[in-house]
Amino acid sequence: MQVRHTAIEGLVELIPRIFEDERGHFFESYNKPLFVSLGLPMEFVQDNQSFSVKGVLRGLHMQNEPFAQGKLVRVLSGQVLDIAVDLRSDSPTFGQYETFLLDARLANMAYIPEGFAHGFVALEDSVFSYKCTNVYNKAAESGIRWNDPDLNINWGVSNPIISEKDQELKLLREVCPQAVV
Repeated sequence: MQVRHTAIEGLVELIPRIFEDERGHFFESYNKPLFVSLGLPMEFVQDNQSFSVKGVLRGLHMQNEPFAQGKLVRVLSGQVLDIAVDLRSDSPTFGQYETFLLDARLANMAYIPEGFAHGFVALEDSVFSYKCTNVYNKAAESGIRWNDPDLNINWGVSNPIISEKDQELKLLREVCPQAVV
């Protein structure tokens, strides 16, 4: 498996080796000993899956401590632009974000550590899958508004389809008053 380290510590893209022949293809999507050897020691306790039509934007979501979640994200069909925003208060990259073009044809994945807000926009009708290091806890739900001017994220789509709940998320400076981005 190929690993692409980003400028944000702990945030990586994983590109599996795909074996193809006339019957189809095969790849390994998760191998705990391999992930540990890559410096990604994690235990997943919950799997989630969603379907989004082209143009749907979900996020930026997170859970507060002690229920923060690390996520291994990928698309099973389709293509999404995936965004991870570093909200770790002690991080030198606090308030910075990374984008990943996750494509089912490439089978690439991103590992997003605890302490990040996460979201994506479906560039095609897409099935999105993610493994979580902590279970969902409604009381710990939080997030940052997708169009926060301090983050200035280029989502690559005009007029995204956004839930009412996501439209009402707070700005970074409201969630993290110490934010200086």
